[in-house]
Amino acid sequence: MVDDSTRRLNYLLGVLMSLLLYIESSPRKKRSASTEVSQSFISSYKEAHPTNEVEYLDLWNLDMPEFNADIIEAKYSIMQGNSQTEAQRKAWHRIEELIHQFKQADKYLISIPMWNFGIPYKLKQYIDIIVQPSYTFSFSLEQGYQGLVVNKPVALIYARGGDYHEGSGAEFLDLQVNYMNTILKFIGFTDIKQVIVEPTASPDKQRVMDGAKEEARRLAVHI
Repeated sequence: MVDDSTRRLNYLLGVLMSLLLYIESSPRKKRSASTEVSQSFISSYKEAHPTNEVEYLDLWNLDMPEFNADIIEAKYSIMQGNSQTEAQRKAWHRIEELIHQFKQADKYLISIPMWNFGIPYKLKQYIDIIVQPSYTFSFSLEQGYQGLVVNKPVALIYARGGDYHEGSGAEFLDLQVNYMNTILKFIGFTDIKQVIVEPTASPDKQRVMDGAKEEARRLAVHI
C-alpha cells in the first residue's frame, strides 16, 4: 500500500519533471512575431521551472504524413473494428507516433500566426493528425463526445497584422482564436491561456511586441 508521504513525493516529482511541448507553426523563424514572443515565454518558463523539460516541435521540419487513402482507410478500419492491411498499418503507425508525442507532454505552448484570418496549413495538418477517435477523444451514445487530453494547461501565442479584438469591427474575421479554442476544448483542454500580439503591421509594433512579451513572461511563471 502506498502511504500519503509517498503520494506527495510522487506528486512533487511529477511537477518538478514536467514536460512542456512547444509547437511552432510559423516558417518565418526570427522574423515571426509569434515565435519571438514565444521565446520570451520559454526563457521565463525555464527560469521559473528549472527542472522541467522543454521539447520543440517545428511543424515546418516535421515528418507529417498526408491523409491519403491508406491512412483514411486505416482510420475507418479501427473505428469499425476491421483488420488493417500491411500498407494501412504502416501508414497508421506514424499517426500513432505523433499522437503519442503530443499526449506524453504535461503542458503545451503553441505559437500561431494568422493566415487568411485562420491558422497556417501546417498546424491544421497536425491537428487533423492528432485529433483521432479513441486517442484524443471518444464518443458514445450515452455521453456524446468526450475529450481525452485532460488536466493539462495550454498557452497560445497568437500574432496578427491587424486588429481583431472585440469592438474593432473586424472581430467576425477572427477564425484563428475561435478555431483553436473549439478544437482544444473538443479534445479535453479546459485550462487555456492566450497572449494576442496585434496589430503587428502597426507603426507602433515595438510597443505591441514589448507588451506581448511581458504578458507572455508573466504567463510562463504560472503555467
